[in-house]
Amino acid sequence: MTTAAVLSSRASLLPSLGAVYRAQLSRARVSRIPLLFVATFQSLGIMVMMRGVVSTGDTEAVRDVVAGSSVLVVAFVALNLLAQYFGKLRATGGLDHYATLPVPAASVVLGTAAAYASFTVPGTLLTAAVGCALFQLSWVHLWVLALVVPLTGAALSGVGAACGLLAGRLEIATLLGQLGMSAALLLGVLPPSHMPTAIQWLRDLLPSTYGVEALSRTFAARPDWAAVSADLGVCAGVGVLSLALATWAYRRAATRA
Repeated sequence: MTTAAVLSSRASLLPSLGAVYRAQLSRARVSRIPLLFVATFQSLGIMVMMRGVVSTGDTEAVRDVVAGSSVLVVAFVALNLLAQYFGKLRATGGLDHYATLPVPAASVVLGTAAAYASFTVPGTLLTAAVGCALFQLSWVHLWVLALVVPLTGAALSGVGAACGLLAGRLEIATLLGQLGMSAALLLGVLPPSHMPTAIQWLRDLLPSTYGVEALSRTFAARPDWAAVSADLGVCAGVGVLSLALATWAYRRAATRA
């Protein structure tokens, strides 16, 4: 009588997360320079364009333009590129590879999202610094980007990954990623006071809005830290929910692969 081979037990979440993160970081390093250039150049270009429209005397608008342009770097990667990556992974059968690995589904989603988000840090810092110089804002509280980038990135990465995994075709995943990034651009960079009420309601539904608001508030002479903390808390809550959705979408796609 023969006995079935005993498969190795699945690795725990944190070691698996670290392994996936390092692997994806190494893999994405090839496209690092183009990625940084495109995401950063786009945000800087929009900010320079808005400099010709928004007066430095319009304090609220200036803060929103700089904060929105900085967070847009994160949105470009988290929404657009992750949607394309996971859409391609599903379309080409790449999920089969991950399905054979003894790692939790959450570690694949989180590790990949974290690796891609890591590339946004230099571009976000550069955009915020240039924006402060361009619009004469204070640099004192730019340290809050250390919280804004990962929390906003988590919220948007979950949405981007879910779009790529739930889309039936790669073209649809790409379209959803582009639409999401366009929403982050139009609703995040433009000052809310210049928008119709209905559009402001739509803006409140966008996860990146709260990262923009948190950063924008820190440019004030006396920042409302309670409001900043509340905005970051919303980002964190949405991040947990969106990454949970992406994990569920990954399991669903892997089962059907």
